[in-house]
Amino acid sequence: MYGKSLMRAVLLLLGIQLTALWPTAAVEIYTSRVLEAVNGTDIRLKCTFSSFAPVGDALTVTWNFRPQDGGPEQFVFYYHGEPFEPMSGRFKSRVAWDGNPDRNDVSIILWKLQFDDNGTYTCQVKNPPDVDGLIGEIRLSVVQTVRFSEIYFLALAIGSACALMVIIVIVVVLFQHFRKKRWADRAHKVVEIKSKEEERLNQGKKVSVYFEETD
Repeated sequence: MYGKSLMRAVLLLLGIQLTALWPTAAVEIYTSRVLEAVNGTDIRLKCTFSSFAPVGDALTVTWNFRPQDGGPEQFVFYYHGEPFEPMSGRFKSRVAWDGNPDRNDVSIILWKLQFDDNGTYTCQVKNPPDVDGLIGEIRLSVVQTVRFSEIYFLALAIGSACALMVIIVIVVVLFQHFRKKRWADRAHKVVEIKSKEEERLNQGKKVSVYFEETD
């Protein structure tokens, strides 16, 4: 009897330890975190996720917004089997679904950005039984004009390098062209000189023959 009780206690402790070591199911969210866009333009708020459970019809996606200058959180978008756009508020007729749950993409597009759209956008995904996990955040800054950043300097450097390569190719082609033309001119002059020499020699022969005949 004592042996059976001890065995049950050991199995119970082992089960508790295995449960503690087993990975907890949780949805992981991936966003661009920080975005900058020009006033009046459109922007895609990208949000992807990973889940231990296969994606099914129970998947839900909730987008909310916290203004930069403070105030209550506002509803932006909801997805559950199909997209549900806001019926009122600042985002009415200004948000569209641009995701693909089969590819773990739950992104949206905001149209006609305004300066009061500055703030933090949150993306929450629940994929039962995975319903826990961090909420993805994107801090959006709406500006008057785009500021130069490393990307623009990199694009400028690449463009300059491409232009330099084009110029080098043009210079090489022109150099080869003029070089061939110069050699052709030289060859033409050599042919002319030879022709003149042959003509002189022929005239000399004709004169010699004339004097021989007169003698």
